[in-house]
Amino acid sequence: MPFDAYDRPIQYLRVSVTDRCNLRCVYCMPEEGVAKFSHQDILRNEEIVRIVRIAVETGFVHIRLTGGEPLVRKGIVDLVAELARIPGLDDLSMTTNGILLRQYAEPLARAGLRRINLSLDTLRPERFRQITRWGNLEDVLAGREAALAAGLRPVKINMVVVRGMNDDEVVDMARKTLEPDWHVRFIEVMPLGAGVHWSGDGVVSSAEIRARIEEALGPLTPVPGEVGIGPARYYRLPGAAGTVGFISAVTDHFCRFCNRLRLTSDGRLLPCLLSSATIDLRTPLRNGATDEELRALFMQAVVAKPRGHALAEGILPTSLPMSHIGG
Repeated sequence: MPFDAYDRPIQYLRVSVTDRCNLRCVYCMPEEGVAKFSHQDILRNEEIVRIVRIAVETGFVHIRLTGGEPLVRKGIVDLVAELARIPGLDDLSMTTNGILLRQYAEPLARAGLRRINLSLDTLRPERFRQITRWGNLEDVLAGREAALAAGLRPVKINMVVVRGMNDDEVVDMARKTLEPDWHVRFIEVMPLGAGVHWSGDGVVSSAEIRARIEEALGPLTPVPGEVGIGPARYYRLPGAAGTVGFISAVTDHFCRFCNRLRLTSDGRLLPCLLSSATIDLRTPLRNGATDEELRALFMQAVVAKPRGHALAEGILPTSLPMSHIGG
């Protein structure tokens, strides 16, 4: 596997397959949406497959499909099937808002998808509509059940916590982990896109969330061996079947352990989510670049990874909206 300039192993690629989304979450984008790429700008299936194959040959073994909302991409099941056939790919997963998951869960599992992360910021139907503007909570919960039935386990719930919006539900969400198959991760809101408006006072630290949960439900114990390939730290409540995770991108960043690159839906590699630096893959790809030339660009992105972000110094990123980056 490749190592960056700070001796971090880089083996995880997040692939945005579309900049479109069927929701308009208030911390992600305005109700009218954001400027969309033209159709010819978006990578074609065969281009994504080639890039991922080269990434796997370079040493990337974990691939996560994101968006926008990946399930709105036409032909997403076929794309998953092609990716799943790449030799050496250990893990193929997806992050989705779950609106369309009920109809796609079984076909995706048959195609070779292994796991699902589900974005869910509230358990209250009216609040869900307020946060997402367009969505219905029942669709997401039905999608979760369909994913479990299809064998896409574990289904991890990602809850972005924003003060004054949904932070009063962190205990209720953590309590769900007392039930089977509930794994909840609390994520600090990040200053990207519409999230810039929620930075500062809107951030609820992982430490505060943990304190609230422990006061109401008892001590959280670290889960031995539950590290995962991402930035979450995992714990378990007394007697719980599921796990509680914390992703502290703002107050206790995990940059020293970062193991990922991001590929945007229009074919740019991002060494860091919170940096404006990008490396164009689409242009050389469409101009006839060889596999070796594309692999060299991957290594260029690996070497370009910064030591860490500068949020603590109040320096906000000027990169693309989250719907373009792929989370």
